[in-house]
Amino acid sequence: MRASAARRFVIRAARAFIEGSFQPAGVVVEGDRIVDVLGPRDRVAGALATLVPDDAVLLPGLVDSHVHVNEPGRTEWEGFRSATLAAAAGGITTLVDMPLNSIPPTTTPEALEVKRSVAGPSAYVDLGFWGGAVPGNLGSLRPLHEAGVFGFKCFLSPSGVDEFAHLDRAQFASAMEEVAALGSRLIVHAEDPALLRADGALGREYAAFLASRPAESEASAIRLVIDQARRTGARAHILHLSDAGSLPAIREAKASGVKLTVETCPHYLTISAEQIPDGAGEFKCCPPIRDAASRDLLWAGIVDGTIDAIVSDHSPSTVDLKRSGGGDFGLAWGGIAGLQVGLSAVWTEARGRGIRLETLVPLFTTGPAAVAGVPDAGVIRPGAPANLTVFGLHDTYVIHADRLLHKNPITAYDRRMLSGRIRRTWLHGATVFDVTEGGAGEAPHLRGAPRGRLLSAPVGVAR
Repeated sequence: MRASAARRFVIRAARAFIEGSFQPAGVVVEGDRIVDVLGPRDRVAGALATLVPDDAVLLPGLVDSHVHVNEPGRTEWEGFRSATLAAAAGGITTLVDMPLNSIPPTTTPEALEVKRSVAGPSAYVDLGFWGGAVPGNLGSLRPLHEAGVFGFKCFLSPSGVDEFAHLDRAQFASAMEEVAALGSRLIVHAEDPALLRADGALGREYAAFLASRPAESEASAIRLVIDQARRTGARAHILHLSDAGSLPAIREAKASGVKLTVETCPHYLTISAEQIPDGAGEFKCCPPIRDAASRDLLWAGIVDGTIDAIVSDHSPSTVDLKRSGGGDFGLAWGGIAGLQVGLSAVWTEARGRGIRLETLVPLFTTGPAAVAGVPDAGVIRPGAPANLTVFGLHDTYVIHADRLLHKNPITAYDRRMLSGRIRRTWLHGATVFDVTEGGAGEAPHLRGAPRGRLLSAPVGVAR
């Protein structure tokens, strides 16, 4: 028997997400690839069968195109091993790492190679990398592009770390021209610094922090992105949208042919400003979590298809940094740690709103894969990698920050009751995560050595 035939198996599910809908299927895996998708009762010679229980669904491995791993340089905040373990437990089989807050940031081919060298031995899921566009490398983005980054990230306001400077309006216009010429894409942290309050102490009340980063700052920056994308023809992507008031401008831009995509994050869809306690720095992020009315409008953008992706923006730090200033929202480090729980958190909210899982799955799979230009990710079809996950629709469990697998035990989701749980994840045909189904409190099982692959953007393909 051929070695690959010995590794053939079929996953049978009453509900598998294939080509945009749930249908009964037998997904045949041989080696590290999906080789066929059959009817649920079709026999497969020489293949062992794995059955997905009827109270669960088979999904493509999820894709997260917005993750801050921070290694090397700030590995006490997060590292490739801990981040990719958390990803696997969250059903994510492909993630794209942001060019900050690592040191060095990914703004040169040499820095990219440093990051790849430390990521490779530790990755439990597949990893791609964004490059950075900063004042110091404008006009020199081509070498990073040719080294395989999936695009370039920039800030329109200060990033919070000195080594990754933001672009002013003239520099941003130049970056868009350069990215257009490369056939790449620019992903943008869109806040207008002229409309932000200066850094410093704000106190323990969340309302003061929210007022310091008003929705108009986001709206102003988004208008700039749209104008420059229209002028240059470049692909542009709005990161972590929290201002639902910008959705009409985004809809109009898309309808007029501007090459624009937009993401939002689980925390903007599941938490509102009214729910955030005083002094709770774990809820601080930029742009900020806004009020319940804005959250409702973001959900409307999910349902009508304006929003292209839901991604974690996993941006962790140490507990001490999140608690800086004794709970002063102006002094705490900004960023939400939520890599492991995104689908569960969003599904919990969606169920309460009567929104079907079919609406959400593309936003966690093919949506972020298209945003980054990662080929063959987030799909169940012959020839695609055998990256799959089982999601228990009705499983309920309480989040405990100290039991999550990212490095530091702090998260905005701590003590939340969630519905829907990742039960099993396959990466390239091998189980990397499995949790026994006897109860919500049982420990997860992570299997084997790191098997994740380092991904590069296709050469010679517009991305």
